[in-house]
Amino acid sequence: MSEPAHTLIHDGRDWPAPGEWSYEDYLRIPRRPEDGRRFEIIRGVLYVTATPTWLHQHAVWRLGYFFQEFVRKQGLGTVAGAPFDIVLPDRLGDPVQPDLFYFRTGNEPAAHENRFAGVPDLMAEVLSPSTRRRDRKVKLEAYRDAGVPEYWLVDPQARTVTVFGLDEERARYVELARGGEGERVTSVVLAGLAVEVSDLFP
Repeated sequence: MSEPAHTLIHDGRDWPAPGEWSYEDYLRIPRRPEDGRRFEIIRGVLYVTATPTWLHQHAVWRLGYFFQEFVRKQGLGTVAGAPFDIVLPDRLGDPVQPDLFYFRTGNEPAAHENRFAGVPDLMAEVLSPSTRRRDRKVKLEAYRDAGVPEYWLVDPQARTVTVFGLDEERARYVELARGGEGERVTSVVLAGLAVEVSDLFP
């Protein structure tokens, strides 16, 4: 589903209008793990993502592997991915569930936590037909306004990767790197990391 979910749940309970959803409302949503749906609230609007495709998951796990190996070898922190609730400041994400995220040492969640309230040091989303607009606009703007230092957008259809980072005033994202087949992209937050774009896709 690429647009906000206005009338998702029909169980007789009162649900908020678009723009008024909170984390508490999110916790009340009935879950059916077998349907594979992911729920997110961005600026008070509920969004629902269907079960991802193989192409999507292949790119997520490949990029996650490269992130994790680099971070582990350098002793920089930890890498994880959805499903896990990231609660961004000022109700910008209440919560979001990025495909991948990196926490530098000292910024990671406590071991017993089932959510993280704060700002990860890097977030990554892999585009799918149902999430393209959300990932490229709604989430990009929310992550920017929350102060996420670096945001990766992976496009399996175009077979490209774009890396965004905050400018010096931390007011907008600028393009740090872009690459396609046969090219590599690099990170600023994970200085020294270089990913061959072709390695992310089957």
